Amino acid sequence: MSTRRAGGPADDPAGAGDRGSATESSATESSATESSATESSATESSANESSAIKSYASDSTAAKDNTATEDKVWGWFTDRIPAEWFTAAPDIQVDREEITIVGPLAAPDKPGGTDAERAAAARGRIRRFREETRNRRMEIAREAEHRFRRKVSWGVTCAEASEMFTTLSVPVMTRLRQPERRVLDTLVDAGVARSRSDALAWCVRLTGENADAWLSRLRAALRHVEEVRDQGPASG
Repeated sequence: MSTRRAGGPADDPAGAGDRGSATESSATESSATESSATESSATESSANESSAIKSYASDSTAAKDNTATEDKVWGWFTDRIPAEWFTAAPDIQVDREEITIVGPLAAPDKPGGTDAERAAAARGRIRRFREETRNRRMEIAREAEHRFRRKVSWGVTCAEASEMFTTLSVPVMTRLRQPERRVLDTLVDAGVARSRSDALAWCVRLTGENADAWLSRLRAALRHVEEVRDQGPASG
């Protein structure tokens, strides 16, 4: 009489082999996953570094071009703006997208009267200048935009009044970490700004107002660096 034993997983050599194969397969897949994740992380890191280098190079080139262009723009407009328009040399500002010209007008002929009357007289003079010079300003602007690939904006000052006839608003993309974003959110929550972008613009304006002297020295230093770079090494 023969005795039969019930076959089970512990008794089945083939089952043990399957489990061992499954374990090895799982380990292989895990290793492949970890390797893929490592490669992906390295690729992303390399891409970020490459993007940062390109961004730095682009910014450096743009800064150099802007500094070099500023002197050219000043000379070009000085030759074309009629001498009788302004009582002194206009303030000309240049960045990557825009050229802004703000010139001083003669104060109203009647110095007396109340502050409101003097302000009204100044606004009237600004309005008259704008209408009388419109066609010529448009001609100069079109020629400058074609030559320098930038938009041209005009403005004037008269006594205590000032007015920009045209302005250009340009979106600027940036990446901020959480502490920086919280600064913007605090300004929005406090009602200082309507949105994060508005809060960022507010911060830029505040920095410009409080660091004007420092920024002026920085721009002067950049111009000096460009002059030295253009001269090249001295031959000895």
